[in-house]
Amino acid sequence: MESDKKYITAQELKAHNKPGDLWICINGEVYNVSDWAKEHPGGEIPLLNLAGQDVTDSFTAYHPGTAWQYLPKFFTGYHLEDFKVSEVSEDYRRMVRELSKSGMFEMKGHTALWSLTSVAIMFLVVLHGVLSCHSVSAHLGSAVLLGMLWMQSAYVGHDSGHYRVMSGRGYNKLVQLVTGNCLTGISIAWWKWTHNAHHIACNSLDYDPDLQHIPVFAVSSRLFDSMTSSFYGRKLNFDCFARFLISYQHWTFYPVMCVARVNLYVQTLLLLFSNRKVPDRALNIMGILVFWTWFPLLVSCLPNWPERFMFVLTSFAVTSIQHVQFCLNHFSANVYVGPPKGNDWFEKQTNGTLDIECSPWMDWFFGGLQFQLEHHLFPRLPRCQLRKISPLVRDLCSKHNLPYKSLSFWEANRSTIRTLRTAAMEARDLTNPVPKNLLWEAVNTHG
Repeated sequence: MESDKKYITAQELKAHNKPGDLWICINGEVYNVSDWAKEHPGGEIPLLNLAGQDVTDSFTAYHPGTAWQYLPKFFTGYHLEDFKVSEVSEDYRRMVRELSKSGMFEMKGHTALWSLTSVAIMFLVVLHGVLSCHSVSAHLGSAVLLGMLWMQSAYVGHDSGHYRVMSGRGYNKLVQLVTGNCLTGISIAWWKWTHNAHHIACNSLDYDPDLQHIPVFAVSSRLFDSMTSSFYGRKLNFDCFARFLISYQHWTFYPVMCVARVNLYVQTLLLLFSNRKVPDRALNIMGILVFWTWFPLLVSCLPNWPERFMFVLTSFAVTSIQHVQFCLNHFSANVYVGPPKGNDWFEKQTNGTLDIECSPWMDWFFGGLQFQLEHHLFPRLPRCQLRKISPLVRDLCSKHNLPYKSLSFWEANRSTIRTLRTAAMEARDLTNPVPKNLLWEAVNTHG
């Protein structure tokens, strides 16, 4: 009976937001996920970031299928007092139900098959180009193809991390390890750790790791306050060195992207050999060892050091297209400071995300992630469905006066560079003092 229900206020719920004491609200019912947090397939950070809140929308986004049936065992017996649902949340949840009812979350098409086939073919061609051909042009062409292979492998790893591209959980994990660790040298464990946090806290300067690139880049002057990263648990120091680099970030953006892959290798190793709890640590390390066996051996088969250097640099430079694309999706969108909120999921995703317009034949090249907003709203939706639902998302944004940002690849690049330049000019403002730096003073004379 309604009168027998126990209630908890939003303020009381908010108090349960610490490790070991994590409560969340879904559809007005309060659940204690303190013990489950460490076993959560998406990692502990998403639950920590949203603890003490109504998380119905984010739970709906990530669990359109059978996960709902496991909730009762975490039920506290409490209901949230004055539980309300906004109009935009009602429409969003209705859309998720309709997509689920139509079977779109299960309709994966043959995207994974074609992608894996293309990766296998490219790998064989790269081996042939390096081992059997003797011209410099053939070797550089192989490097270009290797960069494309890495891009497609990353897309498959991304897909298998969000939903099952294979029939079983074990096969899906195998695809993740092969396409991520073994072929690209980037740990799927590292990707899950950062990527889930990015989705939940999209464009939060202190909670989203994908915006925390100080001292090299800063998308907002608010990062100049040396805020503390909730994700990394350390201070993002805006010191004299950071001021110098950020002041020229609109010029260094593309050159840095050409070697950004090095940072991903470093981040992978830092996580795998850290004290953090890493799921399948041994398997991830074994996969990384596979990469660092075949890749150096392949490079060593080239005839001389200049060609080896050019081969590596060219392959890295090709993958920079993908690194740039990921930056375009968020760098010039709106940012905020503070933890994510579970009850404004749709609004936060639309404000912090930018789509890239392209023809259907380019979907393979962009991995479906040019529909970044659609992917953020429905992370479990296979990439082959994202173009189909784009008009529905656009209409829903229009209905609720929310932004639907979609630019061409060229326009998105211009928008990103403008954002970086604006922050760079603000970094040159010496009224915001940092410790003196002789290099800064020499290059930026003033007075």
